[in-house]
Amino acid sequence: MTDSMSSISPIFKGATLLITGGTGSFGNAVLTRFLNYDLKEIRIFSRDEKKQDDMRKRFQDPKLQFYIGDVRDYQSVLNAMRGVDFIFHAAALKQVPSCEFYPLEAVKTNILGTENVLEAAIISGVRKVVCLSTDKAVYPINAMGISKAMMEKIFVAKSRNSGSTVICGTRYGNVMASRGSVIPLFVDQMRAGCPITITDQNMTRFMMTLEDAVDLVLYAFTHGNSGDIFVQKAPAATIETLAMALTQLLNLPKHPIQVIGTRHGEKLYEALLSREEMACAEDLREYYRIPPDLRDLNYGKFIEEGEIKISAAHDYNSHNTHRLSQDEMKQLLLKLPFIQAAAEGAYIEPEG
Repeated sequence: MTDSMSSISPIFKGATLLITGGTGSFGNAVLTRFLNYDLKEIRIFSRDEKKQDDMRKRFQDPKLQFYIGDVRDYQSVLNAMRGVDFIFHAAALKQVPSCEFYPLEAVKTNILGTENVLEAAIISGVRKVVCLSTDKAVYPINAMGISKAMMEKIFVAKSRNSGSTVICGTRYGNVMASRGSVIPLFVDQMRAGCPITITDQNMTRFMMTLEDAVDLVLYAFTHGNSGDIFVQKAPAATIETLAMALTQLLNLPKHPIQVIGTRHGEKLYEALLSREEMACAEDLREYYRIPPDLRDLNYGKFIEEGEIKISAAHDYNSHNTHRLSQDEMKQLLLKLPFIQAAAEGAYIEPEG
């Protein structure tokens, strides 16, 4: 984190940053980090006036400016973007069940909203936009993942003709203990004396802290070229390992666990890079860089010509990455303020 801060600080000196969806988990975390930089102004753009007011009272920083609006409304986006140098685009519908029931709403926010942000950024002469994506965009099987996969296609396509505006993105796995995620659910179930409900003992998920996710965003701001997607290498754990680690940390080692079966729209494991992406990805030690597909509409490159290296590649998923043991899972969990408090018998709200 120190290296990222030292290299990124000069980039933002005297600049204006806009965070769409700035009142959510990522918006709050990114804002907390960016307040350390010599930015002239940070604009929070969202449609939730209550959360904006909470943030205003919490931070009380003159650099913060709040804009009510919706990424679905191009004019409200354009109004907030005048004079902006950098954008972190985090506004999204991200809950799998709500997107399954209302897929068109996911289209309006995650796909059309991204088009609005990028078009306004290009017109306004923004220097760089970093878009936030998810592992569910790789081999998507649910509406949320499909909408985020289309969001990625839109920003890569847009980056081909974005002029001086650099458009790139980040893709991340599960952010631990964020609001609505499984860790707060398990803690609540233990506190209530109810069994921990897991879907499949062998189901695996990538494990990232919110700090890891912010580091990935900062890396993209520093190193991203137009069309790039950055992925942080992350460990994974089975849901059973996660549940068992939590019972030990909360001193409830014999707490009952109930297997309820896989829910609609869930995978056995998630992938952060597809096989096709791994064939061309650049290994940057802690990260992968996925360069943009720059093929044009010459259909011969799609139909008559193949690539042998793709046939030999494998995707990067939560089954074939480093698998955390229970002890490793406990060490990672203890980095989270939410779990630190829970282990001491206290309670704080999940992030975002």
